Amino acid sequence: MPFVRMPGVVGKVYVPEEQPLDKKKHNCKDCFACQHCSDDRCNLCRGKKALSERKEKMNNIKDIVHVCIKFDMLGEKRMEQFLREGIRPEIAIHGGVLDSVPLSEFRRIAELFRSRGLEITLHGPFIDMSPGSEDTLIRAASRQRFEQLLKLIPVFQPRSVVCHAGYDEKRYGFFRETWLENSLAFWQWFAGRLQDAGTRLMLENVYEHYPENIRILFENLQKYGAGFCLDIGHCKVFSRSSLKTWLESLGTFLGQLHLHDNAGLQDEHLAPGKGILDFPFLFQWLKEHRDRPPFITMETHREADLYPGLTYLQKIWPWEPLSL
Repeated sequence: MPFVRMPGVVGKVYVPEEQPLDKKKHNCKDCFACQHCSDDRCNLCRGKKALSERKEKMNNIKDIVHVCIKFDMLGEKRMEQFLREGIRPEIAIHGGVLDSVPLSEFRRIAELFRSRGLEITLHGPFIDMSPGSEDTLIRAASRQRFEQLLKLIPVFQPRSVVCHAGYDEKRYGFFRETWLENSLAFWQWFAGRLQDAGTRLMLENVYEHYPENIRILFENLQKYGAGFCLDIGHCKVFSRSSLKTWLESLGTFLGQLHLHDNAGLQDEHLAPGKGILDFPFLFQWLKEHRDRPPFITMETHREADLYPGLTYLQKIWPWEPLSL
């Protein structure tokens, strides 16, 4: 049991010999010789270490998962929170914002995130958008909106741009072939422009009953770099197919996840873990079929659900180390 000299300490310090593992209460690297302290004392020390490890893992989760927020909700308070806490945004941009916000303001917001090293994804406009419409004027209006969005791509330099695939059997079922033809032409144009700008289109499921409703889009958009954004909440509420069916059908094209929870009746956008969705199955399937996760966005609608959702994802995260 030697006395040793340590940098910055006058004299010598007694360092007991490390005891074999079987003589210790816990496998603590900080304890050279176990004094068989009370459980309360051990728990105090070990609890601090566990808290530190949880904080480190939470920071890693925030380095991976994007959090969706509408552009017009990025006021001073939320903007400060995202920047202070290192939250990567998926910025949702709707038509009103495209019409009313000057390019200089978009640049200011993008630069604030970029200055903190926070990568961005974008969510394109979707209200009343109908790229597959039979009406030429409606398609032209949709294209105009997306031409406005294209001007923001060099500003935000997003990793991906999420848009709704937009098929609804009740609205388009009676002219499905025309809808597919028009949609494919529209998304080939848009995905190609995004690819040229160095980013990717991700088409998201919403009201589609079956993955086959939109599979043909992904089969024909691969050369443009487009991928599938699986919204697990929409699957539960609107789809007539199981999550497993969606994964088996479109898993090859999967490029992004939108994660939120619900009770199976309404599109509530709760924090993951607060509803009935089977996130462990989703993550286990992904772990078995790919070495790395796709892009991931947590799409909760309530500010209070932010950290409960991230904490839940941290618990079920199957990839080690945390990576994307």
